[in-house]
Amino acid sequence: MATPRALLALPLLRKQLRQAYPDARYELNWNTPLDLLVATILAAQCTDVRVNEVTATLFPKYPTAAAYAGADPAELEEDIRPAGFHRQKAKAIQGACRALAERFGGEVPRTIEELTTLPGVARKTANVVLNTAFDLPSGIIVDTHVARVARRMGLTAQEKPEAIEADLMKLLPREEWTFWGPAVVLHGRYTCTAKKPKCETCGFAGLCEKIGV
Repeated sequence: MATPRALLALPLLRKQLRQAYPDARYELNWNTPLDLLVATILAAQCTDVRVNEVTATLFPKYPTAAAYAGADPAELEEDIRPAGFHRQKAKAIQGACRALAERFGGEVPRTIEELTTLPGVARKTANVVLNTAFDLPSGIIVDTHVARVARRMGLTAQEKPEAIEADLMKLLPREEWTFWGPAVVLHGRYTCTAKKPKCETCGFAGLCEKIGV
């Protein structure tokens, strides 16, 4: 089997990604690491735009992990209802915040090993918080956009997020991990879309295998 073009030209791909998205950032609004953790939980199956609308009033109301942990569950559910799946997400937020209050002094820990012990916090959520809030290369954010782009380009043949992340971590220098996730999220969100990707205007078209397109 021939080596995918994106793998052969990975240094060029990395350079072009930097040029295309020099200021790449995760599009969730946040002020504190706790804010970002909560916003990332809310972002599951919800747009960042909608999450940002919800958190504009949510964050001032619940400024600490203890505030979330001690909230009336029904009231918290109503506060986050527009983000969808409000019962499950309220339970996840309260579970994570109780653990923060009880085991970490209310502070968001700075290791992926500790973060993923929180209820409802898997590697993707932990990487969002550590990469974005602390600029720590704990791993590479792999959401639906990153997974789709990586597979289409031929950078991985894996399906599960953890396996895709493992492949990308082998391919990319550690110092690029915190940039790669947000940049590829933006590329997947606005150019390499799930339906009708904009291949004709994509700057990476010559490096992409277009697998599944």
